[in-house]
Amino acid sequence: MTKPHPSPWPLLPLLTFLALFLGVGTYLSLTGVDYAFYKLKAPVAVLPALIVAVLIAKDSLNRTVEQFLQGCGHSNIMAMCIIYLLAGAFGVVAKATGGVDATVALGLDLVPSSLLLPGLFVIAAFIATAMGTSMGTIAALGPVALGLAQQGELSLGLTAGALLSGAIFGDNLSIISDTTIAATRTQGCDMKDKFRANFRLALPAALLTLLWLALASNGNAPVQGDDYNLLAVVPYVAILVLAIMGLNVFAVLILGIVLAGLVGFYQGNYPLDKYANDIYNGFTGMQEIFILSLLMGGLAYLMEKQGGLAWLAQKLGRGGSRRSGELAIASLVFSTNFCTANNTISIIVNGQLAKDIAEQSGISPVRSASLLDIFACINQALIPWGAQALLLGATFSLSPIEVVSHSGYVLLLAAITLATLFVAPVRKWLVKH
Repeated sequence: MTKPHPSPWPLLPLLTFLALFLGVGTYLSLTGVDYAFYKLKAPVAVLPALIVAVLIAKDSLNRTVEQFLQGCGHSNIMAMCIIYLLAGAFGVVAKATGGVDATVALGLDLVPSSLLLPGLFVIAAFIATAMGTSMGTIAALGPVALGLAQQGELSLGLTAGALLSGAIFGDNLSIISDTTIAATRTQGCDMKDKFRANFRLALPAALLTLLWLALASNGNAPVQGDDYNLLAVVPYVAILVLAIMGLNVFAVLILGIVLAGLVGFYQGNYPLDKYANDIYNGFTGMQEIFILSLLMGGLAYLMEKQGGLAWLAQKLGRGGSRRSGELAIASLVFSTNFCTANNTISIIVNGQLAKDIAEQSGISPVRSASLLDIFACINQALIPWGAQALLLGATFSLSPIEVVSHSGYVLLLAAITLATLFVAPVRKWLVKH
């Protein structure tokens, strides 16, 4: 089978999607609409791009549609979608059985009043790692963090920044995060390997962040968590440990759903019909990302078959050196997230292209997945129009710009990750793939 001739024209559908998604969000933002970049759903924005892809295709309509369906049905896309469903089900069931509330209360019970800020970072990091969502973590902890800041006379900006930093730390590492699922499936690597690669970079940044927050802490109010059932935390800990041990992700998530259900049954307030409905609600909660993954999988396959991805990989590879390839992957996902304000979409959009660049430049799948996830999450925490900054701004009555200006962890993570590209001793110490 001959390789497609490299050409920039097949990238026009992708540019159409980004222009539409960014254009509508920018317009609505300028007119004062809240959460403007989330009003036009990404799966809808893909449809005009698909029309453009069909119109510029050199093959027949039937052949083009067949290629699109082949992309939608690729094994990586299908696996990604099933993982989304299982992750959604686990999240809903674990929350319904008290897992989130118990984890928050446990964390608050363990935090000394003199270390409120670093304690909040650690609590947010654990919850986000367990839940797989920075937004869910911020929504759960936001009111609690605001109360702590007011009682302890802490800076609201620093408190919001500590919560944002911890949420991004966990989202970037979690094996049930949308970003992790998208990055590992598009690059073709195991989640446990990507977790270890990211952890080597995230740990130094987290330790420096804890030191900074400890020095900035001046809290003096007693911290009192609510009553909690320690058993409700077990499902979160179990899936984290099992994933790190290397158990198949499908088995990990199914066991997590079962464990969370058993916790509810044991507590005696979780009937079987509610359990079944919560699993289904978890499925439906992943509908948008499920549909987007299918459509983007088909669109990416069309761009690949028509030579667009080969052309862009050729241009960005700059001769195929490892450093230039890693910079290309990082800059691609960073700039895309700047436009879309959605780290998962940014990874899905660039997944196949990043894989092509990695193969051309001799970059391992684990490293390319790690870079995709890290720089998508870094940008997400730095843009004032991102959902995380907007939610924290609304919760703390702060400007989103002030919120992101205190997200010190992501700046440290960016500096450490970039150092692995340019400083050989740092790379040798922190990068194993």
